Amino acid sequence: MLYSFILNFVDTFTFLNVFKYLTFRTGLSVFTSLIIVLFIGNPFIKFFSSRKITNPIREDGPEEHIIKKIGTPTMGGLIILIGLILSVLMWSDLTNIYVLFSLYIVISFGALGAYDDYQKIRQKNSSGISSKTKITIQIVLAIIGIMFLVKYSDNNNLSDLYFPFFKNLVINLGWFFIPFAVFVIVGSSNAVNLTDGLDGLATVPVILVAACFAFISYITGNIVFSEYLQLTYIEGTGEISIFCGAIIGSCLGFLWFNAPPAKIFMGDTGSLSLGGSLGAVGIITKHEIVLAITGGLFVLEAVSVMVQVISFKLTGKRVFRMAPIHHHFEKKGWPESTVVIRFWIISIILAMIGLATLKLR
Repeated sequence: MLYSFILNFVDTFTFLNVFKYLTFRTGLSVFTSLIIVLFIGNPFIKFFSSRKITNPIREDGPEEHIIKKIGTPTMGGLIILIGLILSVLMWSDLTNIYVLFSLYIVISFGALGAYDDYQKIRQKNSSGISSKTKITIQIVLAIIGIMFLVKYSDNNNLSDLYFPFFKNLVINLGWFFIPFAVFVIVGSSNAVNLTDGLDGLATVPVILVAACFAFISYITGNIVFSEYLQLTYIEGTGEISIFCGAIIGSCLGFLWFNAPPAKIFMGDTGSLSLGGSLGAVGIITKHEIVLAITGGLFVLEAVSVMVQVISFKLTGKRVFRMAPIHHHFEKKGWPESTVVIRFWIISIILAMIGLATLKLR
């Protein structure tokens, strides 16, 4: 909105031309969302604490969680979403189909996460709505968004799947693109949700992946840079760098309050929406496989849960002491801060590998 308003005065005040640069508006997006979250963070925490909007702790989880984390406010994802959405509305081109699609995913998945958090608080347990119901709603929301994108996007490469490290290996998925895209969004959403189990554990990897895709979206939306790196040029995807910048800023601001020991948890409100939005960005930029690399920590967490469930159902034995895998290391005696920092290091390495695929083709 503010960006569109400023454009009306560009001819009169030439210095306002700087707002046409994506890099400048991306920087503004990071800064704006960061300031908003830092400004509203403490009032939200005080309000949630006074209303007993607190996090239900898993009874089968690590014992110290029950002692240290009980009573901590949850639904902090609302803080993230407010900063993210306001920043995107201010600095992005709201006529851009990719921006609208990303906003739809982050808002709809955030609403689902908020309802799930509300049910946990009301029922005073960590279950919330059933997994089947949650995934069904996610699939429906994702299908609606993908159909919207397919209908109104002018991207002729939307149904193509590109493989990193290969210049010309491209598979046209045809109509299979729709279930594939749904899988990416829903899978990414739940993977981030599973990772969000320790103070700051999911926040930093989300920042790293968003930073990678801020760069990737800028490159794919620039005809010169995309040609140099032999990437497919997709007109309009550059605006997604502003969306990614808003994710970075809002998560940085939230990390101020979520760093160990956390004053507030993001809850499903934040994790489902952030995960879904990263999946959406991967689809828009046609770097779904790179998303799986840069977000490899999320993949690892999700796979650990699947392995645990399958092993227990088939053999009656557990592979890990507890799933997701970050709890396994806690059970082995690693302090929470050690698990978090080491997982951050893994995320940094995976982010660098993901970015390296842009050149190694």
